[in-house]
Amino acid sequence: MQLQYGQVLGYLPDFLIGAAIALIIAFVAFVLGLAIGLAGASTLAYGPRWARMLVRAYVSFFTNTPQLVQIFFLFFALPEFGVLLSPVQAVLIGMTLNAGAYLTEIQRAGFQALPQAEIDAAETLGFTRLQTIRHVIAPHIVKALYPSLSNQYIIMTLGTSMAAIFGVEELTARALNANAISFRSIEIFSLAALIYIVLTIVASAILYAIGRAMFRVKAKAF
Repeated sequence: MQLQYGQVLGYLPDFLIGAAIALIIAFVAFVLGLAIGLAGASTLAYGPRWARMLVRAYVSFFTNTPQLVQIFFLFFALPEFGVLLSPVQAVLIGMTLNAGAYLTEIQRAGFQALPQAEIDAAETLGFTRLQTIRHVIAPHIVKALYPSLSNQYIIMTLGTSMAAIFGVEELTARALNANAISFRSIEIFSLAALIYIVLTIVASAILYAIGRAMFRVKAKAF
């Protein structure tokens, strides 16, 4: 058997568009999930008992069921109740809710690691709870948990491959389409794998640069 990469290089521009779509989905889901996670972690730390119970139930459900099943429910079950979602909407909502649960747990660790003296100082200065979270807790969480948050983003970027099941034209879906036409499976999927590797390296380098420049995080680029 001879490898014929020349026959599949013509699909490279199409694959790069798919890679860009994967990055966009992962970025939007991560940012929205980060906001949900911050709200969830804040509730677990300072919220009333009933609100803490709701957040724990949310986290327990989304961290103990497969993300693929969650998206299947959104895409196939919600129409039974009159809620129709496009493939992109279903994937994006599913990934966001799933990320929010994991990021709640990650950021909760940051709340617990925050020195009480800093909280007391904020209260002494007259900060409201929201101001304390924004100006004291959130910067601490970002700096302390930046490696964990970065890893979660990389995992989400790779996880966008499941969107192919729902017809979203990201990298994996485009590789499947190209394989169905060319029947050069080894070449097609090794090329897709190489692009995924490049994506993770580039994303790691960007996150490393942002962490160093904005938060003085001492972490490895990749």
